[in-house]
Amino acid sequence: MNENGSDCGALAETTVFQQYFNEMPDERQPGKVMYPLDEILLLSLLAVLAGAEAFTDIARFGEKKLDLLRRFRPFANGTPAHDHLGDIFATLDAEAFQRCFVAWTAALTKAPVDVIAIDGKTSRRSEAKKNSKLPIHMVSAFAARYRLVLGHVAVAEKSNEIVAIPALLDMMAIEGAVVTIDAMGRQRAIAKKIMNKKADYIIALKGNQGTLHEAVKLLAAEQKANGFEDATVSRLKTLDGEHGRIETRRYTAFHDIGWLKERHDWPGLEGEVMVESRREIDGESTQESRFYITSLTLAAALAGPMIRDHRAIENSLHWVLDMAFRDDECRVRTENAPANFTTLKHIANNLIRTAPGIDSQRLKRMTAAWDDEFLASLVAA
Repeated sequence: MNENGSDCGALAETTVFQQYFNEMPDERQPGKVMYPLDEILLLSLLAVLAGAEAFTDIARFGEKKLDLLRRFRPFANGTPAHDHLGDIFATLDAEAFQRCFVAWTAALTKAPVDVIAIDGKTSRRSEAKKNSKLPIHMVSAFAARYRLVLGHVAVAEKSNEIVAIPALLDMMAIEGAVVTIDAMGRQRAIAKKIMNKKADYIIALKGNQGTLHEAVKLLAAEQKANGFEDATVSRLKTLDGEHGRIETRRYTAFHDIGWLKERHDWPGLEGEVMVESRREIDGESTQESRFYITSLTLAAALAGPMIRDHRAIENSLHWVLDMAFRDDECRVRTENAPANFTTLKHIANNLIRTAPGIDSQRLKRMTAAWDDEFLASLVAA
């Protein structure tokens, strides 16, 4: 038993997640570390699960929940002040933290992931005007049907997604998955990397992306005009309605695109999908058409839901980060701290998502703040 009354040799509970973060490098000077890194990570994660949004919150949580913390680790010197926490997370290796996160999530999902949506989100308040530091932009891979974050890479701004996506793909095992990416990721090198990792892709196209989009759009328009008589296609129609909104979608998958493949020589290209949407709200209607290229040869009945699944990263991750974790209000700004704090939020999101029960993310976090046993259960083996 140490001087604080904690029995360091007989900790009652263990955490599964921490074994994946044991290899995190600690750049602090050996022999002068009062607060071990594993304790810092556990403290911070439990605090974020319970609603902490800044280092001042984490520090207060540590003061009030020391008995709970000592169920898992000794915390022989108690817990650090908020400025000490900020310094640790500012210098913590963000890329190493992200790699550990990917390994942990891969073990969490256990089974192969079918649809992986990749998209970016900017944390608005992470901008530091004093040194002209841009707000952090995190590119994440999201298991659309598990609703879990699989990995992420931090970049300085949205335009750097083109660089971040290959780095993110390199971190993950994606064999057998279908990777969905918005128009920013329409790059031959990205498509080739996905194919080399034995996965498939569905990539959105936009009008400002040159001849490929125009060719795909032209093919669809010509075939639609003659009733698809000269094309091999499959079709799917869906209807959604809620909160006074009715949306009809028609998916058309084109299966004979030989001339398109010859003209554009796109890695792995096997199909084109057109999505025509009609939205009616309060008696007013809008229409739009979107186009995708894919390495799949699936019928529209299968490809359509995969395209639809891409929206999960917006609705079930980005929206949750903003509404439940107040991401756009987070003022963590120093060096690596914004990226590392986002990793903490993603760990917390995955743990809450996999916790049993039908409560919302918000209510589960509130319960974690009120109930130590529930909070401990989120991280305990």
